[in-house]
Amino acid sequence: MPPIFRRVRDNHRVTLKIHIDDGAAPYEQVRAQISGQARSGTLPVGYRLPTVRGLAESLGLAPNTVAKAYRALEADGVIETRGRNGTFVAAAGSAAARELAAAAQTFASRARRLGVPEDEASAAVRDALRAAFER
Repeated sequence: MPPIFRRVRDNHRVTLKIHIDDGAAPYEQVRAQISGQARSGTLPVGYRLPTVRGLAESLGLAPNTVAKAYRALEADGVIETRGRNGTFVAAAGSAAARELAAAAQTFASRARRLGVPEDEASAAVRDALRAAFER
C-alpha cells in the first residue's frame, strides 16, 4: 500500500506503511507505527492526527480498523481525542505513568495481603520485568 505523508510543525515527513504480507493485523501496524513515532518524537506532542476516515482512506483501510488503532492508542495514553477538535499526540507518558503507578499500587497491596515480605515482592517484580523486556 502507498505510504502516507503528513507535514508536521517542524517540516519532518511522517510516514505510515501497511504491509499486507506482514503477520500483524493492519490496526496493530497503525497503532505500532503511530506509537513509535510519538515516543521517538517524530510526531511531536500536540500534533494533530488525521481523522479516522481520512487516514483510513489514505491507507486503503476500513474506518473501523483505524478507529480500533486510535482507541488502543488512546487507552495507552499516546493520543488524546478532543471531541470535534480532533485527535492529538498526547504529552509523553502522562496516562502511561498513571496506569503504571496504579498497577504498582495494586501489586503492592496484594503482596502485603498475602503476607509476602518486601524483598520477595521486589524480587518477583524484577523477575517479571526481566522476562518481559528480554524478548
